[in-house]
Amino acid sequence: MDTDWQSDLRKRGYRLTPQRQLVLEAVDRLEHATPDDILTEVRKTAGGINISTVYRTLELLEELGLVSHAHLGHGAPTYHLADRHDHIHLVCRDCTGVIEANLSVAAEFTERLRAEFGFDTDMKHFAIFGRCGSCSAGDPPAGKPPAGS
Repeated sequence: MDTDWQSDLRKRGYRLTPQRQLVLEAVDRLEHATPDDILTEVRKTAGGINISTVYRTLELLEELGLVSHAHLGHGAPTYHLADRHDHIHLVCRDCTGVIEANLSVAAEFTERLRAEFGFDTDMKHFAIFGRCGSCSAGDPPAGKPPAGS
């Protein structure tokens, strides 16, 4: 990541603690990761960190604008670095793959919502569910045999 986390935190009156750094690094490496995924990654380096520390750290980092979350299905939200969050998530129901589409693909839709309803959308937390091109073309999802075999 190009942003210097330490200076970003300092500007806001916080310091880059080892836990914050480990969580930020895990989010950077894993991208769309749940708090449990982040905990597993952090524990590779620091076994003493627990899930409540991860949640508190993610909450602070999100308040500070360093990480963002999105809901990509049922269950826990997924987190990634905020500077990489200018996209919509397209989630395949078959293979569970996630495609990041530029917000511009929804510009006409969001403008129509604004014009007709006075509603300003936050598309960054939005996930659209469907089937990816590979699954629609009949390619079997990774790890699954083709239908009828």
